[in-house]
Amino acid sequence: IRTLRLLPLFTVFQLFPRMVRDLARQQSKEVELIIEGGETTADKGILEEIKDPLMHIVRNAIDHGIETPTERERLGKSAAATIWLRGYQRSNTIVIEVVDDGRGLDIEKIKQTAVQRGLCTNEELELMTPRQINDLILAPGFSTRTFITEISGRGIGLDVLRTKVEQLNGNIEIESTPGLGCTFRLQLRTTLSTANVLLVDVHGIIHGLPIEFVETTLLVSREQIFTIEGRETIALDGQAIAVANLADLLELSNSIGYTSIATLKQQKSDRRPCILLKVAEEQFGLFIDDLLDTQEVVIKPQSQLLKRVRNVSGATILGTGEVCMILNPPDLLTSLQSYQPTTSTVSTKLREIVETTPVILLVDDSITVRTQEKRILERAGYEVVTAVDGLDGYNKLNTRHFDAVISDVEMPNLDGFSLTARIRKHQEYNELPIILVTSLASDEHKKKGVEAGANAYITKGNFNQNFLIETLQILV
Repeated sequence: IRTLRLLPLFTVFQLFPRMVRDLARQQSKEVELIIEGGETTADKGILEEIKDPLMHIVRNAIDHGIETPTERERLGKSAAATIWLRGYQRSNTIVIEVVDDGRGLDIEKIKQTAVQRGLCTNEELELMTPRQINDLILAPGFSTRTFITEISGRGIGLDVLRTKVEQLNGNIEIESTPGLGCTFRLQLRTTLSTANVLLVDVHGIIHGLPIEFVETTLLVSREQIFTIEGRETIALDGQAIAVANLADLLELSNSIGYTSIATLKQQKSDRRPCILLKVAEEQFGLFIDDLLDTQEVVIKPQSQLLKRVRNVSGATILGTGEVCMILNPPDLLTSLQSYQPTTSTVSTKLREIVETTPVILLVDDSITVRTQEKRILERAGYEVVTAVDGLDGYNKLNTRHFDAVISDVEMPNLDGFSLTARIRKHQEYNELPIILVTSLASDEHKKKGVEAGANAYITKGNFNQNFLIETLQILV
C-alpha cells in the first residue's frame, strides 16, 4: 500500500516549464529551466502539499533574483539565466532544491527590513550567523518590496513555504552568494503515513520525535547549565546550545511532577536526559523525563477541524493502545526561540482581547462591487465603512480612525488616484495603507498608483479575495 502512494517528483516538476516561460516573458527576462531527479519518488500527499510552495520559490527567483538580460551582460553573465529544479534521495528523506544563478539575496536590505518590521534589533543582527539572517525572509509577511502587485511584494510566499514544510516535519536551508545566486533546499520525509520516531516520556505522557531530527542524547547535570542573554544554555564541542524543558514548550508546566530548569539547577540529583535536535543548521536541546524506545509508527494527520496545532504534526496509536502525539521539531525550535519564562500568559491573553477590530474605509461607486468586497472583508474579521465615490471617502476619512483604505480608481467627483494623492498630503496619513482595486491593468496606471502614494495595486481582472485579505494582513 505504501508503494502505491509513491509518485515520481516529475508529476510536480512537469508543471514548471510553462510557468517559468510565462513569468519570464512577463518580466522581460530570459530564463532556462533545468530539471534533474524527476524520477525520485515521494508520498503523493507530500507532492500535493509542496507544489504551491515550490511555485512561490520559483516565482520569487524570477522576480527578485534573476537580473534582466542587460544587467546580466553588464555583469559578465550570459543574457539567459538558469534555474535548476532537482530532487534526490538522502537516507530516508527526499531533498528538493531550487537553485538560480541570479543576484543572490540582498543581505543589507533583509537586515533593514527585519529591523523596520520589528523582527529583530540591530544588536541581535550583529550576533546572527549568515544562515540565520537568510532565514529572516521566511518570517510571516516578510518582503523587501514596498509596492504590492499580483506577482510580487506580497511577502506571503516564503511564509507559506515554511508553514507547509514544518507541517510535513521537514526543514529548509537557504544558501546565497552575492552576485552568483541562491539555493533553497527542502528536506522532507519520503512518506507521510509512517515515520521512525524516538519515544520520550514527559510527565508520564509519551510523545514521539521524528528520528531524522535527533542528533544525539545527553545526560546533563545542573552544573552544566548556564545563562546567555536570559536563555538557558549548555556547551557542547565549544558551541553554546539553547535548551528548554519540553514540558515548558508543550505548556505542561502546571502538571503534577513538573520540574523547571531552574529547579534542576538546585537539585542534588545527578543528571537529566536531554535530546539534542537539529533543524536545518540550528541545534537545540530539550529536557525530558525518560528515553523510552525507537519505533516505526503509522502517523494519523491532524483533523481538518483543528487545521494546525502548534508543536504537533500528528498522532499514532502505540501497541499498548495509548495515543502518542508526534511532535514537530521546527515548531519546537520556534517555540524555544520565543519562549520567555517571565512572560505572563494571562496578561498576553488579556492584551489580545482588548485589541480593537481593524476598520477599513471601502470606496467604490459600484454598489455591486462595494457590497461584494464589504462581505469579503467582514467575513475576514474587519469592520467596514463604505463610501460611494472618492469625495465621499475623503470626507469620511476624518470622521473616525481607519486602519486602511481600499479604493476603486474610476469614480465620479474624485477618482482613486486623486483620492490617494489628497490623503498623502496630510502628514497624519503618511503611514495609512492604501490599496487600489481597479480594472486599469497597464504598467502606466500602476506607475501612476505608486506616484500617488498607494501601497498596493490589484487589478479586477485578476481579483482574488484571498489575495486581497493577504495584502491587508501584510499592510495593517
